[in-house]
Amino acid sequence: MTSNSVSVLLASVSGGIAAVIAVAALLVGAGIAFVAYRLYTKNKIGLAKTEAARLKEDAQAEAKTLRKEALLEAKEEQHKLRAEFEKESKERKAEFQRTEQRLLQRENFLDKKDDALDKKQEQLEQQKKSLESKQRELSEIEENLKNANLRIQNELERVSGLSKDEAKQILFDNLIDEVKKDAAQTAKNIELEAKENAEKKAKNIISLAIQRCAADHATETTVSVVDLPGDDMKGRIIGRVGRNIRALESATGVDLIIDDTPDVVTLSSFDPVRREVARITLEKLVADGRIHPARIEEMVDKVRKEVDQTIKEAGETAVFDLNIYGVHPELIKILGRLKYRTSYGQNCLKHSLEVAYLAGMMANELGADVKVAKRAGLLHDIGKAVDHEVEGTHIQIGVDLAKKYKESKEVVHAIAAHHGDIEAQTIEAVLVQAADAISSARPGARRESLENYVKRIEKLENLANSFAGVDTSYAIQAGREIRVMVKPEVVDDSTTQFLAKEIATKLENELEYPGQIKVSVIREVRKVEYAK
Repeated sequence: MTSNSVSVLLASVSGGIAAVIAVAALLVGAGIAFVAYRLYTKNKIGLAKTEAARLKEDAQAEAKTLRKEALLEAKEEQHKLRAEFEKESKERKAEFQRTEQRLLQRENFLDKKDDALDKKQEQLEQQKKSLESKQRELSEIEENLKNANLRIQNELERVSGLSKDEAKQILFDNLIDEVKKDAAQTAKNIELEAKENAEKKAKNIISLAIQRCAADHATETTVSVVDLPGDDMKGRIIGRVGRNIRALESATGVDLIIDDTPDVVTLSSFDPVRREVARITLEKLVADGRIHPARIEEMVDKVRKEVDQTIKEAGETAVFDLNIYGVHPELIKILGRLKYRTSYGQNCLKHSLEVAYLAGMMANELGADVKVAKRAGLLHDIGKAVDHEVEGTHIQIGVDLAKKYKESKEVVHAIAAHHGDIEAQTIEAVLVQAADAISSARPGARRESLENYVKRIEKLENLANSFAGVDTSYAIQAGREIRVMVKPEVVDDSTTQFLAKEIATKLENELEYPGQIKVSVIREVRKVEYAK
């Protein structure tokens, strides 16, 4: 065997020994680790048992402590309850003793009172006996007086020749007459004094109200004057063969008077709304310079809308100035129409405002309801705004309108009673009557002739409008002419002549008027096309 083989063999043996040694070392290490783990585990279990025993002892000690504390608290609570019970028992015992003492005192008081009552009763018995004795004496005296009165009465009847009843009746009658005379004189004096004071106070209140409400009055007329820039404008207003002036009169229902008066045109109409529409229209046409039938109709429609807006604003202003709220918007519009309504020449809206102011001032002086008085004064003539459209008196129309738009019962009653058609039941209704009379009676406030003229013109137009087929009608020339516009689809050309004759005949039979009235029936057919 060579040295190399021996070396290899030794090396392999050495490697085997090393492996054995390593395995043995591993086994020894594992054994040592296991033994160490067992010792550590055993030690830890011992420590846990020791800790558990310690905790058990601590818990038992704490439980004993808690038990002792609970027993102490229970004993303290018991002691406290026993003390409270003893205290309450002492208080009740003391209260019982006080009550017993009070009862004994009351009993002693009642005993004394019984003794006093007994003594009082004995005194009353003695007084009763004394009174009975005196009563017997009085009865004897009364009997003697009665007999004496009978003797005197018989002697008087014998001397006077009158019985007792007859004499009593005569005295009674004389007394009644004297009392009546005195009462009548007293009542007369009271009445005179009341009248004097009432008249004086009423004059003071009315004069104060009139002084505080000094309204201006200007009687309305039936004409308006429009200034022109020059006389050459008159020819343009008249137009070729008068077509412009006819178109303006037909569209507005107003009579245009163009005479020799330089630079003016006069508009005449009984209806102030129509006259205002015509005046504004003519002023705008003159300012614009374009005057022809189509432009006239366009401008009239535009101005009518403006006047309607003005009417609404007039109603709103009147309500605002009087500090009245809650009036229905439709009622405000109707109220604004009074701006163009007159009564005997007096502007109805201004009259209503004046009545409202006067009634409110007098109500304030008398301590009445100022708001109701002012509201009723403003609305008392509201029916006049639509009396030409609705059947009935302006009072009944006003009452219906007020009810329709939810006005109060007091306001409705004041409207119904302001002309005395029904008896006034409230002081506000009486004040509206007085304010209406004051406003109407002021110098220059009204003019009878204008009212009669307006009524005649209205009746003239209403009569023409009553015929079938009539669209509208306008009274012009101060009532000397009426122009009747008919519906072309209802009335043909041959019928217009008969219609004019029928209207003229009815005017002759039902109206009274000076001179004669010209009846013009106009039938106009228009066809419009647009070139595109």
